[in-house]
Amino acid sequence: MNEKLVYTVRDIAELMRLSPQTVTTLFEHELGVIVMERKKCGKRAYRSIRIPRGVYQRFLRKHSV
Repeated sequence: MNEKLVYTVRDIAELMRLSPQTVTTLFEHELGVIVMERKKCGKRAYRSIRIPRGVYQRFLRKHSV
């Protein structure tokens, strides 16, 4: 999985052993994250988030102990 250039929320959730919702909360406002939104279709809007490998690595460096 580490050879990917762009990760999905599910990929990061598996790598970090977190829920997809937690990953979305952590990454949705990170600089460089790709957020694709579709206008409201019925009851809710649809959003897809992609996290480039560099953003993921920067996040890990910034938040590691």
